[in-house]
Amino acid sequence: MRCKPCVLLCIVLPLVVAATPAQSKRPLQLRDLYSMKRVFAPALSPDAQWVAYTLTTMDVPNNTSSSDLWLSSLDGKTVRRLTTHPSADRNPVWSPDGRIIAFESTRSGENQIWTLDLQGGEPRQLTTLATGARQAVWSPDGSLIAFVSEVFPEFSTVPFALSDSLNRVRLSDMQKTKVTARVYTRLLVRHWDTWTDGRRNHIFLQPLAGGEPRDLTPGDRDAVPTSTTFSGGIDFDFSPDGKEIAYTATPFPQRIEAWSTNHDVFLVPIGGGTAKPLTTNPAADGFPRYSPDGKYIAYRAQSRPGFEADRWQLMLCERVTGAIRSLTGEFDASVGSPVWSSDSRSLLFESEEQAETPIFTVSVRGNDVRKVLASGTNHDIQISHDGKRLIFTRVSAVRPAEIMTCRTDGSGLAPITHANDELFSGLDVPIPEKIWYEGDGGARVQAWVYKPPQFDPARRYPLVMLVHGGPQGSWGNNWSYRWNPPLWAAQGYVIIAPNPRGSTGFGQKFVDEISHDWGGKVFVDLVKGLDYAQSLPYVDRERTAAAGASFGGYMINWFQARIPERFRTLITHDGTYNFTSMYGSTEELWFDEWDHGIPWENPDAFEKFSPHRYAKNFKTPMLILHGELDFRVPVTEGLQLFTALQRQGVPSKLVTFPNENHWVLKPANSEFWHTTVFTWLASYLNP
Repeated sequence: MRCKPCVLLCIVLPLVVAATPAQSKRPLQLRDLYSMKRVFAPALSPDAQWVAYTLTTMDVPNNTSSSDLWLSSLDGKTVRRLTTHPSADRNPVWSPDGRIIAFESTRSGENQIWTLDLQGGEPRQLTTLATGARQAVWSPDGSLIAFVSEVFPEFSTVPFALSDSLNRVRLSDMQKTKVTARVYTRLLVRHWDTWTDGRRNHIFLQPLAGGEPRDLTPGDRDAVPTSTTFSGGIDFDFSPDGKEIAYTATPFPQRIEAWSTNHDVFLVPIGGGTAKPLTTNPAADGFPRYSPDGKYIAYRAQSRPGFEADRWQLMLCERVTGAIRSLTGEFDASVGSPVWSSDSRSLLFESEEQAETPIFTVSVRGNDVRKVLASGTNHDIQISHDGKRLIFTRVSAVRPAEIMTCRTDGSGLAPITHANDELFSGLDVPIPEKIWYEGDGGARVQAWVYKPPQFDPARRYPLVMLVHGGPQGSWGNNWSYRWNPPLWAAQGYVIIAPNPRGSTGFGQKFVDEISHDWGGKVFVDLVKGLDYAQSLPYVDRERTAAAGASFGGYMINWFQARIPERFRTLITHDGTYNFTSMYGSTEELWFDEWDHGIPWENPDAFEKFSPHRYAKNFKTPMLILHGELDFRVPVTEGLQLFTALQRQGVPSKLVTFPNENHWVLKPANSEFWHTTVFTWLASYLNP
């Protein structure tokens, strides 16, 4: 028996300057994605009067993008461009006195730290390391800048001039040699989209006045997470007195890095000396932040070793006593990147909640979490020094990121940037419906329903189900340039995007229930979502497709294995096909080992939900897309699937991208990807 879901309209904050009559607006088109200005990395000035930020534009014909620094007054009325160089300028950071902005740039070839004096003059290159520099952080007195560089650890204990020279020679030799062999004696041998070459991410200190930088974290260990799973952004921080830096170190000993999630927070004096551990938790700790008064260090922590999707709690360490306690033990959601209030009495953070990402606050007393800003998807939170205002980036399902501001109690919400107002004033991008339906075992499952522009309820539209990746992720009130549901709906489809078991933002138990059960409850949740969508009076159930990437790609493969008759066509991107081969060729083993185990210890778990075992059931036409630099889900997974389909005469197409990883990022490739997908869909669904 199908339940009658509760249908709620999602409220999305309008960011346009003025409304345009609906009849004069046009549907969203693919070319619009590449004409949108992409706003990110906001930085609030110390006097809270200005926001510096990065603005990126895409150039599809030349397959490039361009990033420059911009400056806006807090009321958005005064906007000026700070840089115009053809190389990438990004990630501005204000000096404590507000006179200088440090930023990253590729002006000299390698990514380095540059500075710009706002009183006048041209940008000045601050760092010249052979191994580049990124993630600039000012010391409290403005005399130093800490940054990260990926160096060869065997040279890291000698004086900088010699170390940098040896790094430069090693890199040059690697480029010149005719020997292409790679030799390894331990994992990781490759990560994300790159074969490892032995370098480590170290934190350096550079005097603003000039002189040699100094490696604060020498040795064969990374001083920032190498996996974004464990990163909250810039994962190190100066103490308020400028005497030490807290940072996030990767697992140790080195041989366990591929299957351990045990990150720890360390403290190192800036004058040099041995780093000391602040945490000894066997699960992940990270993103330390000193309170302005210097009494505390806050950081995020997980409690279950090996589980990358465990709940992140906000922890507090009292520096004098060393006592550590959780501030969010009773908060059933993961804490994002925390920011201290100016009076050191509380912290703010973002966290997912039922497909939104509100801003929350918690006091140093703990377990008194309350919501500051309820709506939208909000990130990059910063607080003014006087404690009166917040700035942050906000996206929605129908608008890309803009920088916003409000008072610290959530009132007075207003946009600072208006980068895409002109474009969106002429676009018809319908707000999706936020619905709920009954999933496996009676669980409430949330989903989004996107309708085409100029929707006519008297018509019957083809249906496309989108399955998100992760699997511990979600379809949120969010904007994406890779999987953009409004763009899919604009092709003439009704889109359903469910958040089944494993989805984040619906409590940790809901997240946990996908582990060891990839083809179980989550599959039933999705099938019931399909039943719901196909029962809508404006949906033509005979014209149904499904698409997904990463875990979503796996689930599309599982649909092919278990319910191929429900779809006219299926589209899978970078999806797992054979659990056993996936384990042996992926890089971050902790993920597979938590969700499936180890194949020689528990072979049944690797067979139970593996699509390759059901290849004889395959009969639905299928489009397979895969990045050849995807080392998370290697391209061999897509090749195996294509072989099984072709050998049985099932209509299928394989598209691989030699220079793309788990995502398709290059403008020309992205355009080709979308065109291929939409052409394939249209040939089967006739929108």
